[in-house]
Amino acid sequence: MNIQTPELLRETKHESAQTGCRLCGQQLRHKFVDLGMSPPCESILTADQLDRMEPFFPLDVLVCESCFLVQLKEYVGPEEIFTEYGYFSSYATSWVAHAKTYCEAITQRLGLDENSFVVELASNDGYLLQHFKPLGIPMLGIEPAANVAEVAKARGVPTCVEFFGVALAQKLVGEGSRADLIIGNNVLAQVPDLNDFVGGIKILLKPEGTITLELPHIEKLIGHNQFDTIYHEHFSYFSVTTIRHMAWRHRLKIVDVEELPTHGGSLRIYLAHEASGQKPAPRVDELLEREARHGLTDVTTYAAFADKAQRAKRDLLFFLITAKNEGRRICGYGAPGKGNTLLNYCGIGTDFLDFTVDRNPYKHGRFTPGMHIPILPVAAIDEAKPDYILILPWNFKDEIMEQMRHVAHWGAKFIIPIPYVTIIDPAELRK
Repeated sequence: MNIQTPELLRETKHESAQTGCRLCGQQLRHKFVDLGMSPPCESILTADQLDRMEPFFPLDVLVCESCFLVQLKEYVGPEEIFTEYGYFSSYATSWVAHAKTYCEAITQRLGLDENSFVVELASNDGYLLQHFKPLGIPMLGIEPAANVAEVAKARGVPTCVEFFGVALAQKLVGEGSRADLIIGNNVLAQVPDLNDFVGGIKILLKPEGTITLELPHIEKLIGHNQFDTIYHEHFSYFSVTTIRHMAWRHRLKIVDVEELPTHGGSLRIYLAHEASGQKPAPRVDELLEREARHGLTDVTTYAAFADKAQRAKRDLLFFLITAKNEGRRICGYGAPGKGNTLLNYCGIGTDFLDFTVDRNPYKHGRFTPGMHIPILPVAAIDEAKPDYILILPWNFKDEIMEQMRHVAHWGAKFIIPIPYVTIIDPAELRK
């Protein structure tokens, strides 16, 4: 394995960000999957924007043969994506419940109290940090999207509206703030400069502090054909093997790892300073060994993924074409980033979906990027009474099907597109 020292990496960071792996600098020579051209997934459009030129960028994904980081080039910068953001975490009820359970468990595990300090990176609308308030634990959210941060502040969650990295970490430490716990839920994938971000975490973390990172597991993405989770705001996709490599570069260590069902199969990775007294749990090595058995340290495993994505595209289009030719009416549920990758890769526009709906009022009256499908309130489904409902945020399918169980009254069925087309009759769901 070709590994640069952390010192050499810092010297070559700018060059490697342009020509090689964003983590280790290795030249990228192996393709993971090419999903064609797509607009930024969260760039939902207003009606007056529909006749304007819309930017499309490649979704051409590569894998590093050294650290096995799966990655997109930085076609769209984070400032363009996150300065004003359309995703509000609190609209996913099960995700808020997941966050609450985490806050209570981590408080007990680490013995957090009023003398502790918790920082969440990419804290969104306060969906997680709000649960530390009744526990009396001091906290700070760091969130670059000002519109989302305002919602967090209204909830009483202190929020710094900036992008996180070494410079901000040094500023906070200079002001006397160091963290007992740093949380990063589904943010690491959204960071183009991984070494600046993780370098900042190291600076901000107390000597015996803990980091928890939640992120989708590339093992699940490959195994369950989750190609639609690839989009421009996700620059990278991780295994434990890659995270160990990343931790080593910044003199951190993995001390525990949990497998979670969220987002189609995620990891919660616990890290600490290399010199801390925390000892790695046995399941860290167990999961590393499993990844090796499943081929995640072999680039040929990654190269085989493209065929699975292409098959899923053909199967979904075959079903939708057949249904439309039979005169069926189809609408969508949700307008998530992953949904827009699916719609654009498969070429699914209003010739297939009359509209989609979303619980987030910020999106109502707007249109999906690329395919320009209208986004309406959820009540539009009851008015239209479609034959099929394509669930785009399939990671929340159980929650959505429970909320929409009543569509069985007029015979509607759900379409789950990933890993391959599945049709679910709500009348047959367990009461």
